[in-house]
Amino acid sequence: MTTKLTLSAALATAAMTFSLAALEAAAQGYVTSAPAGSVWKSGSGGCVRTGYWTPTLADADCDPDLVPRAAPAAPRPRAEVAPPPPPPKAEVAPVAPPPPPKPAPLKPVPLTLAAGELFAFDRATLTPAGRAKLEKEVVDRVKDYSDIRVININGHGDRLGGTQYNQRLSERRAEAVRNYLVSRGFDGSKIETYGYGKTMPVKSCPDQKSRKAVIECLTPNRRVEIEVQGTRR
Repeated sequence: MTTKLTLSAALATAAMTFSLAALEAAAQGYVTSAPAGSVWKSGSGGCVRTGYWTPTLADADCDPDLVPRAAPAAPRPRAEVAPPPPPPKAEVAPVAPPPPPKPAPLKPVPLTLAAGELFAFDRATLTPAGRAKLEKEVVDRVKDYSDIRVININGHGDRLGGTQYNQRLSERRAEAVRNYLVSRGFDGSKIETYGYGKTMPVKSCPDQKSRKAVIECLTPNRRVEIEVQGTRR
């Protein structure tokens, strides 16, 4: 009786052990080595699958291609850094517009007086009418200037007579005008006189039988030019 009980107990234990091993094999899907329960590998390093193996039991060490890979971790969101504030705009002082350009000074226009208006023919002494002419055309007009730099007086003659004679006559007439202006208060150091004789005629006249007609024709060449350079008021 005792022997039967012992045999029955041994058979029950063996059945239970087999059942646990089967359950363990079914749970793992690979042949394991006792007692650690680690997957047994063949001499070539391969794992041995059991009849219970399914793809869901695939081991990462034995069947890495069948084990679903974990999705890569999402990158950590970068902290948004606020852009630096724009630098303050430099205050630009308003620029004053340039002053308007000064008007160009008026170019002096020489005053031309015919010698006959100032002198008798072939003379270098001012006539009363000549002095009155200078008073009106020069003395009164100079009052429009706040400053006088220089006054040029140029005497000219005609082609009648010798070269030296006409040169000297034109110089004497220019000096006569200068002396009159100095007598009227002009600064003599600012008055310059020149004589050009018959070298700068403004009119040509053909020879004629009547000397009087030639003299009349050459009247524009016998002249005195007065040029005032200064600052107008």
